[in-house]
Amino acid sequence: MAEYRFDAAKARDRMVEEIRKLAEQQGFSKVVIGISGGKDSTVTAALCARALGKENVYGVMLPDGEQKDISDSRKVCEALGIRRRTVNIGAIHAALKAVTDQNEPTAKEGEFSVPYSRESDINVGPRLRMTTLRYIAQALGARLAGTGNLSELTVGYCTKDGDTSCDFSVLGALTSVEVVEIGLTIDELPRELVVKTPTDGLSGKSDEERLGISYQDIHKYVRLGTCGDAETDEKIRRKERANMHKRRMPVVLNPLKEDE
Repeated sequence: MAEYRFDAAKARDRMVEEIRKLAEQQGFSKVVIGISGGKDSTVTAALCARALGKENVYGVMLPDGEQKDISDSRKVCEALGIRRRTVNIGAIHAALKAVTDQNEPTAKEGEFSVPYSRESDINVGPRLRMTTLRYIAQALGARLAGTGNLSELTVGYCTKDGDTSCDFSVLGALTSVEVVEIGLTIDELPRELVVKTPTDGLSGKSDEERLGISYQDIHKYVRLGTCGDAETDEKIRRKERANMHKRRMPVVLNPLKEDE
């Protein structure tokens, strides 16, 4: 197996510089970040605070009803000294289900019914959070910083038009393992939040339980071409192919283009 070395401190400093450069090039000074209390949003917030100043980072906590670990989200904002706001999307989520009549056995005459779907419902949260973050960012004249990492993108563990939507992706070139390594070099961050077991906060399971694959195996697959187990490699490869549409712009059908 090939060798791969990652200098977390060097990557951290380069990311800070890249954020500064982007802000200068595009003419923005403020960013909005959804703060979940997990490692990705925690590290993203820390990098943005170092790059733009803590006073220019707006952390938004977005519980869907009751969030048991929301204290972790507050801890991130307090540790970094960034501005914070809590917006509970629970009522919006409930209203969406109500207006689509998911509790009705039959739809009105001439209309199709909308059945309840557990997976669809789980993905509502990220989409409502992104709508809320977009609303706040535009109102503040800020940019929305994405928090998703390369491991999640590779296997499609992300929500289309949800956490994949942002103005710039801070961690999109880094695996989950590398995000943790960078986080451990940032002294102002509570260590327990950097190494916290990743969960979606909705299904009651960890990310790795839902995926059936470890982030360490995904990291090795991405950086070395194999995790060392052919069966797991193929599982990752299948997920990567099936979810590639989440990483690309929508296909534009062009009737004016001649067949090749």
